[in-house]
Amino acid sequence: MLYINIELNTVGLKEWIIPQDKVFFDLLESLAALVVSGSEELLSLMQNYEKLSEKVQQIKDIEHEADLVSHRIYEHLNLTFITPIEPEEISRLASALDDIMDYINSSTRKMQNYEIKSSDDAMLEFSKIIRQSVIELYDAVKAIRSFRNPHLIEEHCIEVNRLENLADELLARTISELFKSNEPMLVIKLKDIYECLEVATDKCEDVANVLSNIAIRHS
Repeated sequence: MLYINIELNTVGLKEWIIPQDKVFFDLLESLAALVVSGSEELLSLMQNYEKLSEKVQQIKDIEHEADLVSHRIYEHLNLTFITPIEPEEISRLASALDDIMDYINSSTRKMQNYEIKSSDDAMLEFSKIIRQSVIELYDAVKAIRSFRNPHLIEEHCIEVNRLENLADELLARTISELFKSNEPMLVIKLKDIYECLEVATDKCEDVANVLSNIAIRHS
């Protein structure tokens, strides 16, 4: 009888110390969803640039929400002894997702601060690549909750890598064309914006690399 009581007490203590596994998955999915929302606002801005101030503020608000979710993830990590995946993986995943949102926000702030009068084809194409990349990442983040199909996670990550390569090529072509301009100040401003948008795709690839490593460990 004494043995049974000890077992029950041990189970109760374990449940008290260790939060539900789903907490981290819920938070990571929320963070990924916010990044998707940010990418959609970015694409909407490029398609309707007249609403620049409004979209910049909306993206800034989303970026702030993403920061809050990231902070909650780090708080839970500090309070949790056992996590569903490695703590370092959770931390890197949260940080890289938050970085995507930071660069989306930074890109639109630069457009506003540099007083860019209109979007162009390159900005629109970068925005489409970013949006498609984060949609792939969102689906991959959802898939790590169960690990029933690690190959599906890999497929999403491979697609993100392909999209990042497209962004690299787009940047190279765009910068090459940009340097043919006779407006040096405009060249400096646009180059900075294009590079900032391209870094957002680099950050998407960072997330994909973390997710790919997680998938490999659980395959």
